[in-house]
Amino acid sequence: MSGNGFGHLFRFSTFGESHGPGIGCVVDGTPPGIPLAEADLQHWLDRRKPGQSRFTTQRREADEVEILSGVFEGVTTGTPIGLLIRNTDQRSKDYSEISEKFRPGHADYTYWKKYGIRDYRGGGRSSARETAMRVAAGGVARKVLEHLLPGISIRGALVQMGPHGIDKDRWVWDEVENNPFWCPDAEAAKAWEGYLDGIRKSGSSCGAVIELVADGVPAGLGAPVYDKLDADLAKALMSINAVKGVEIGAGFASAALSGEENADEMRMGNDGEPRFLSNQAGGILGGITSGQPIVARFAVKPTSSILSPRDTVTKGGEETEIFTKGRHDPCVGIRAVPVGEAMMACTLLDHLLRHRAQCGAL
Repeated sequence: MSGNGFGHLFRFSTFGESHGPGIGCVVDGTPPGIPLAEADLQHWLDRRKPGQSRFTTQRREADEVEILSGVFEGVTTGTPIGLLIRNTDQRSKDYSEISEKFRPGHADYTYWKKYGIRDYRGGGRSSARETAMRVAAGGVARKVLEHLLPGISIRGALVQMGPHGIDKDRWVWDEVENNPFWCPDAEAAKAWEGYLDGIRKSGSSCGAVIELVADGVPAGLGAPVYDKLDADLAKALMSINAVKGVEIGAGFASAALSGEENADEMRMGNDGEPRFLSNQAGGILGGITSGQPIVARFAVKPTSSILSPRDTVTKGGEETEIFTKGRHDPCVGIRAVPVGEAMMACTLLDHLLRHRAQCGAL
């Protein structure tokens, strides 16, 4: 299987399956001398791990990360960083009844057609369990970014659950940490509790939209043509399980704007640097950062594992019904917030290192 790594100068490759002994990754390209400990990564993993509220899967994984290599006496050595999380709460028997059936909405059929074999225990390699290692790699990226670009911040928030969006006039970043949805609108978060309880109790699921904002990114990161920063960021976010759409800045809404509305006009600031009067571009122009906040959104489809019987077929070509047992997120978008943050951190660090290699420090 190819395609298990992401990035160029800062690169990570993941391994492991949902119900195997563990999952891990190798992070390469980290500069030497960066302070790094397991606690630095665990903070971010704790935000993604399952079982933290009634609104996420009740699989109980501590997601405790081990640093196996690449760190000596508390700092990175510049060599590959090996990270490992051991799986401790697998229930493979939950999936034994569907070993011959393809789950609608899952990758069961396509994996089987491509590889001729399928790990039916939670989806194996296609499981969102893999994203824990993305968060761990993102924790490494954040430490390097903090060292090279002090003051940078990368934050995510759930801005829509099912058909219910937030009121952006009520956006308060501190609220993100005060509810189980990473929602910046306290009133919306309260309303979502009843909505998702109903979804959960019915055995169904719903989708979500997550917004990411990176502040403190200087102008100049990225490249034109094929290595545009927004192109790489779109790939990073589209590679997350269950993501079906990505937009930068105004995104699809820009198609409804006039040229006058869409143009981010400029004036000179008091610091002698240009300032923008709007940010329809989402902080990226021609594939290169403008110095404005980088804004990206991604849409996550409803969790495909639901209790309602669905029509499907077996590996032998027989028509049948299926419903999925086990422990599943009624809205997988909730735990996608820290994953999106991690992928943005990895993408930004990769482009920062590539910029420094070609052009020097910003």
